[in-house]
Amino acid sequence: MQTLLKVENLTVSFFTQAGEVQAVRGVDFDIRQKETIAIVGESGCGKTVTVQTVMGLLSNPGRVKDGRILFRGEDLAKASRERLHALQGNEMSMIFQDPLTYLNPTMRVGRQIAEAYLQHNKATRDEAAARVLEIMRLVSFPSPERNMRAYPFQLSGGMRQRIMVAMALVCNPVVLFADEPTTALDVTIQAQIIELMNSLKSKIDTAIVLITHDMGVVANMAQRVYVMYAGRIVEHGAAQDVFENPRHPYTWGLLYSIPRLDAPGKGAMEFIPGTPPDLLCPPEGCAFAPRCKHAMNICAVRQPPKYTFGRAEHCAACWLYSEEAKKTYADVIEKRGNANG
Repeated sequence: MQTLLKVENLTVSFFTQAGEVQAVRGVDFDIRQKETIAIVGESGCGKTVTVQTVMGLLSNPGRVKDGRILFRGEDLAKASRERLHALQGNEMSMIFQDPLTYLNPTMRVGRQIAEAYLQHNKATRDEAAARVLEIMRLVSFPSPERNMRAYPFQLSGGMRQRIMVAMALVCNPVVLFADEPTTALDVTIQAQIIELMNSLKSKIDTAIVLITHDMGVVANMAQRVYVMYAGRIVEHGAAQDVFENPRHPYTWGLLYSIPRLDAPGKGAMEFIPGTPPDLLCPPEGCAFAPRCKHAMNICAVRQPPKYTFGRAEHCAACWLYSEEAKKTYADVIEKRGNANG
């Protein structure tokens, strides 16, 4: 399949009074036509900053220090503000995390959806209204003729999220960024939003970049997964490989912190101890080392290289896979019982 978007060595910092916050530190990822990928990690790991930079929405005092953002071969890191405005909401679009924050409380939702369409298309208001009804029906919005005149506060959380989806899709973008699209929704509505996005992808041929910390959402949507920690990608590969045979200790922690109905016994749920590092002064070695029970001396002083497993696309940056650490890794796997962590 054709690669629509390719990000290479993206490096983003925020220059504050306290110093330089190195929010994104050499991130690489790509997305292909009609594909869904997921960028997964804890809050503060750099997921949202990464996609906002790609979209051209990076705010001051943020700055791109290095890297390329290739959209259909065009480097958006060097694009003008006018060019980015032409792409935003049209070729690339974004579903933001909190609908109530991003929706204007003083405007009817139908008008807010129509704004994006009128911005990028030479259309009359009647034509825009017809498009609004069409897209609201597409996202299975109840009674669209009546509810397009509603204000955001008159709608439920799930309905507001559908409005955000409709706004993002009204111009038929080729790449859709979904930033925590199921946050703060109950499990029933979460399932409906996931089902909706999966069905829309096949109907309108949009590739989706899913930003989340919820591994359950990832399992239901993504074909490939990028695990992010402290501004870096620490593991990536096909979703099946990452779930069935995770390789990085951080990925082990994310997966084992999920409650499971089939877990034996009723012992305490596993968790990842500690907190992410301060990116005002990131560590010299592996950023996860202070929280990793398998850390070795080298982890504190040198960045691990990427090691490839089985399929060429499954990689992890961890010293456990170096030649010198083979016995350490064997002991880890023996204690855990299998390669799934």
